Amino acid sequence: MLTQRRILTPMFAVIAGFAASVVFAENRIDAQLPNAPERAAYGEMPVGVRQIELVHEGQIDILSIDAEAPKPETLPTYDRPLTVEVWYPAADGATGNTAITAFLRDATTQVTLNGQAMRDADPATGAAYPLVIVSHGYPGNRFLMSHLAENIASKGYVVASIDHTDSTYRTQAAFGSTLVNRSLDQLFVLDEMARLSEDEGSFLNGLVDAETAGIVGYSMGGYGAVITAGGGVTETSVGYGWGAPHGTLGIHQAGSDTHNALPDPRIKTAVAIGPWGMNTGFWDAEGLKGIQIPMLFMAGSQDMTSLYEKGVRAIWENASSVDRSLLTFDNAGHNAAAPMPAPEESFREDEKLGFNVSAHYIDQVWDTVRMNNIAQHFVTVWMDQHLKGDAEMASYLDLVENSNDGVWSMNEDGTPKEDHSYWKGFDKDTAKGLRFEVKAPE
Repeated sequence: MLTQRRILTPMFAVIAGFAASVVFAENRIDAQLPNAPERAAYGEMPVGVRQIELVHEGQIDILSIDAEAPKPETLPTYDRPLTVEVWYPAADGATGNTAITAFLRDATTQVTLNGQAMRDADPATGAAYPLVIVSHGYPGNRFLMSHLAENIASKGYVVASIDHTDSTYRTQAAFGSTLVNRSLDQLFVLDEMARLSEDEGSFLNGLVDAETAGIVGYSMGGYGAVITAGGGVTETSVGYGWGAPHGTLGIHQAGSDTHNALPDPRIKTAVAIGPWGMNTGFWDAEGLKGIQIPMLFMAGSQDMTSLYEKGVRAIWENASSVDRSLLTFDNAGHNAAAPMPAPEESFREDEKLGFNVSAHYIDQVWDTVRMNNIAQHFVTVWMDQHLKGDAEMASYLDLVENSNDGVWSMNEDGTPKEDHSYWKGFDKDTAKGLRFEVKAPE
């Protein structure tokens, strides 16, 4: 159903301005602007959130390898710790504190975020919900996309957002660890969520349908999602001196036995936001041809980190074996769609970082909440289609390529005329500055 047109008046501007001030003052992650697209709205389910601690035993200890010394006969290993925040459908009438404590990009400032998820709330019973794994950038943390996590949890998903060791604000270390471990972390968390769903002593018992899972990855999380989806890296990237030491990235090289065995049939789809790697030679057409699941890519057309034409767009074009779509935010940068609104405490220069802390979260052109709402809309549609099999969602993706070209043409009774081609789910005059492109398997 098409949403009713919202009339944009001076009062609308006052309300929107007030809403923006509240978002910053309270560090809200759950803001919904009046012009938010239809499927961005929170669902009907209350949401709980809990922190769990996992340990991935026997992993290669990238940080202990001396890249300047000869390769040892046996690579050092360690038990890799992972903190995971889990958002989940909560029981009716559940209660709990809705504040979240998180660190900022400077790795020292702790702030309070406010949303709708209730800490340690009793979980819903009687159903198992599809799993969505969320994977942050480098550096980042498990709360960077908390706006998206609790939003989709309210629509009947369990969301597991990973603190990737050696990649968070407080654990940032050698980049090689991120290159090797991203996909391995994602798959390990999938295994653990499946195990905990069978554990009668866990709050997740019976709550997670791990056989029906998806991934949302941002930047280096998107890099990991591409690998997990079947995209193998190039031989050249395995040999980069600044990358993973002694060829340890070779486990993800296209055509290798280890990478061929990596994709997991439980993962049905992935969303990659600003995925990194094409810009530095980690992918080529042959490796990206290995992607085995439908993917949605999101990017800013002015992404200076992952790049656009020679970066994210090139990954999308070369994932030639699957259905894939690309949502572009025209003139947005690398922070398009993924980061939560900048917390109020981040609006300051940081001498150690050498930049204003808020720059880690904001875009120079687009409003963050606006982009968050659009991302919530499209991720909801995409996951409902691919994880819940909701065929009605396809109509939200049957769009004219350039949103600016959409025609709003409605009858007085609110039904569309034949020439109506406006983006479904967007009110009149609100689908601007966006492009949505689709490619089928080649």
